[in-house]
Amino acid sequence: SGPRASDGLMNGRDARGPKEGVPPAMSGLHLSALDADDLGVISAAVQDALVAVRDCAYLNEERRFVLLLNRFRWEADPTVESPFSRTHSALVFNEVTAVRHYNVPLGQPDRVLELLAIEFEDQGERGGSVTLRFAADRAIRLEIARLACHLGDVGEPWPTPWKPAHPVE
Repeated sequence: SGPRASDGLMNGRDARGPKEGVPPAMSGLHLSALDADDLGVISAAVQDALVAVRDCAYLNEERRFVLLLNRFRWEADPTVESPFSRTHSALVFNEVTAVRHYNVPLGQPDRVLELLAIEFEDQGERGGSVTLRFAADRAIRLEIARLACHLGDVGEPWPTPWKPAHPVE
């Protein structure tokens, strides 16, 4: 099993950038969450990620829910790399028993959603639920037998001139 979010590790990366000898496909963030604290770290890493409706899939036979994200790299060091950057990432939840959508335009596969946070509700022996909260009052709720989540960057990051900002209320 790979590093967990609570380990504070990034495979192939440290504050100075990619490690020597690590292939580019292995650089970037690779985190796992097996409890609420771990999931909090992943939630922070995926805040403001963009995902098309078509890139969210429930694989019923595998009991897996997958999202292919365009993730803002909050962890990037702006003094070493481009000030702001994004990367493609896969966010995978295993042991999923049911999926419920709230206000998600399933009939519009090209609609892009902005992921704001991931929340976990532990229900003890009955498993629990994970809620993916999106902008515009949208959500996806996953019923899970147990928490088993993985986030992995795919490919190389690219610079972006925009840093996500949230209005202060």
